[in-house]
Amino acid sequence: MGVGWDAYGRAGRAQRWSARLALAAAALAALLPLLQGGLGGILLLLCAAAATAVGAAAVWWALTTRGTARAAAAALAVAAPLAVVGLFAVAGMLRTVVVCLALWSLAVWAGRYALRSTGLRPPRVREHRTPPPRRPVVFMNPRSGGGKVERLGLRVTAERLGARVVLLDHEAHQDVAALAREALAQGADLLGVAGGDGTQALVAGVAAEHGVPLLVVPAGTRNHFAMDLGLDRDDPAACLDALRDGVELRVDLGFAGDRPFVNNVSFGVYAAVVQSPAYRDDKVGTVLDMLPDLLTGEGGPRLTAHAGDTVLTDPQALLVSNNPYRRDDPFGLGRRERLDAGTLGVLGVRVDGPVAAAGLLLDPQGSGITVTTAREVVVHAGIPGAATGAASGTGAASETGPEPRPEAGTASGIEAGVDGEALVLPSPVRCRTAPGALRVRVPRHRPGVPEAQPPLDWRRLRKLAAAVGRTAAGRPGPVPPR
Repeated sequence: MGVGWDAYGRAGRAQRWSARLALAAAALAALLPLLQGGLGGILLLLCAAAATAVGAAAVWWALTTRGTARAAAAALAVAAPLAVVGLFAVAGMLRTVVVCLALWSLAVWAGRYALRSTGLRPPRVREHRTPPPRRPVVFMNPRSGGGKVERLGLRVTAERLGARVVLLDHEAHQDVAALAREALAQGADLLGVAGGDGTQALVAGVAAEHGVPLLVVPAGTRNHFAMDLGLDRDDPAACLDALRDGVELRVDLGFAGDRPFVNNVSFGVYAAVVQSPAYRDDKVGTVLDMLPDLLTGEGGPRLTAHAGDTVLTDPQALLVSNNPYRRDDPFGLGRRERLDAGTLGVLGVRVDGPVAAAGLLLDPQGSGITVTTAREVVVHAGIPGAATGAASGTGAASETGPEPRPEAGTASGIEAGVDGEALVLPSPVRCRTAPGALRVRVPRHRPGVPEAQPPLDWRRLRKLAAAVGRTAAGRPGPVPPR
């Protein structure tokens, strides 16, 4: 009994002192410029904030203009932060800025450490024990990921574990879904894919339709689905161990119309750019050439999305994901905490001009970004450049919203990127989720999904720092172990 209470007491003390360290470091980071530079330090901080806003506005101008105006805006975007660095250097406070950044980093780390064990952790996906497959078929794309299939010996490993391997030939424009159905007709009891997310999604749709498990081998470039399944993307061959020693996970599968997706479907700027025939040969040039019209609404469809009770009006970019993405990992390329929540994640971005661009940089939680969840999202496309009352709104979303605009280009549909594949989907596009529709066989031993970092809540940190005793974590103390 004493051991249990002592362990909990030590954890509570560590949390309290971490919260106090976070508050002290944040306060010192804010006061240090004032203590060293006085009023001049405050003025320098205001100049830094103004330069940040000017730099963000300049980036907007660089993306939405061409020719000489674009070059001037790009120069301003570079000059603004350099000017601030020069001001701090002249004032002899450059070292102070470095110390303040270090203190703020310490405050963020200590605050998240203090809050990490106070919140509720999301439940893990339940593992199902099932016997190994008897007639597995694995489709492999030899060109994915720069030739990982051949370089890592994936075909040899799969065949040694009893799988029949089918090599895909993209030059022959094969129908992967049809090949998967043919394999099932021949008696396959597992469908595996060593390739990119787009190929995995097509096979996943067939596997879910027939109720057979899917085996994911991360042989593509990004492999986001494999990452969120907790697989080792650096060792694709280890994923083949699921053929002999694996468990099954039941996860959701998204659909954009009739097209399945395991990660996301994007509309707007990205979807329009990747549709361009010139994109493959000159990605940067194509993006710079198309962005002015797309961002200002003079080209591309005018989108309206209905996500539950929320209506997103004229977003330049819209992302609908199979389960919502985590917001604590901006450099993690979009991790998802769960794949079985039974909801779609919705992210809409609307920037109306340089002022909005500056505001979005200074306040990422502002009105230019809409984040929500829904079981179904319906996307309509209006006439490019049409002036409507909805188009003049200032926010990215409204609770009531206008009626959907008349469809434009219904014959050609809406441009979309489905798990990275450039497609044109019939309009309107109805995105939905099929909860638990996909059985995924994974190795018993795998890295897993890293735990999400809790958001910084300074009010909770203050309460935690001031708390005394075993209830410091903001909840009653645990029952001592018997």
